[in-house]
Amino acid sequence: MDLSHLPWKKSTRSSGNGACVEVAITGEGVAVRDTKDRTKGPHIYTHAEWDAFIKGVKDGEFDL
Repeated sequence: MDLSHLPWKKSTRSSGNGACVEVAITGEGVAVRDTKDRTKGPHIYTHAEWDAFIKGVKDGEFDL
């Protein structure tokens, strides 16, 4: 699947050292890729999976 035409976004809170991910909205869901190694294929999540992840972040599910 060619996703090169999509507008990829990186967080404005990114550290700037390249240890980040970028996301892009696709017709099927959300694509996530490694900022520093774009030769690796992105992970694709459905909208429901992405929504569950965002909810978990907001609820503190991943806090250390």
